[in-house]
Amino acid sequence: LNVFGHGVCKLLPSTINDDWPGYSLELFNYPKHYSGDLECVYIPHGVIMDRTERLARNIMGDLGDHDIVVLCVLKAGYQFCADLVERIKALSRNSDHTLPMSVNFIRLKSYVNDQSTEDLHIVGAEDLSFLTGKVSSPAAIVDTGKTMKTLLKHVEAFRPKMIKVAGLLVKRVPNSSGCLPDYVGFEIPNRFVVGYALDYNEYFRDLNHICVISESGKLKYKV
Repeated sequence: LNVFGHGVCKLLPSTINDDWPGYSLELFNYPKHYSGDLECVYIPHGVIMDRTERLARNIMGDLGDHDIVVLCVLKAGYQFCADLVERIKALSRNSDHTLPMSVNFIRLKSYVNDQSTEDLHIVGAEDLSFLTGKVSSPAAIVDTGKTMKTLLKHVEAFRPKMIKVAGLLVKRVPNSSGCLPDYVGFEIPNRFVVGYALDYNEYFRDLNHICVISESGKLKYKV
C-alpha cells in the first residue's frame, strides 16, 4: 500500500474478470525453484510497468507542484512503490510540472498463510510527525480494505495536508469495507496472488510477474 488522502478515485482500475484464467506458465520465464507452486501468470511484469506509468502520469496531473511524502508500506509494497516513484521522477525531469518527493517506510503485517487476520501490526509508524502539513501518499494490495482503513486512521492523527492512496491491486471480496485507493492499478477477483514483492510466508517475492499460487504451493510453504 502506498499512501498519498481521502477522495474520489481519480483513475478507473484495469478490471480483471472473475473468469480470467491467466497465462500459461510456459510462456514466461520464472525461477524454476517454484515449479509446481504456481497455477498461472496472472499479470505479466510488462503490463504492471505500463499500468504503473499510467498511474504516475495521473498522480503528476493531480499533485504536480505539491511537496509530497511517499509512505512506502513494506514489505509487499516496496517494488510497486519503487517503480512508481521512479516513473514520477522521470516525468518530473521531462515536464513543466515537478513533484518534489521524500520517501519513508513503514511495515504492516496482517496475514497468516493465505488468510487476512484482524490482528494488524504497524511497525515504524510510531512517530509520523514529518507528515504534518504535507501531502502524504502510501501503496500495494487491498482485500477487505480494513488494513487500509486502519492505516489511514493512524496517518490522519498526524494531520497531513492531504492523503492520497495508490494501490497496485484491489480484490473484489464480499466483505469489503468500501475503502478504495485513489489510484488503482488493477481490480482483480478474490484469488491469492504472489510475485512482484507479494509473498506467501515470505516466499515468491523474487517473481517478476504476479502469479496465482497453486494449492500444492500453499501446502509446501505453509507455517
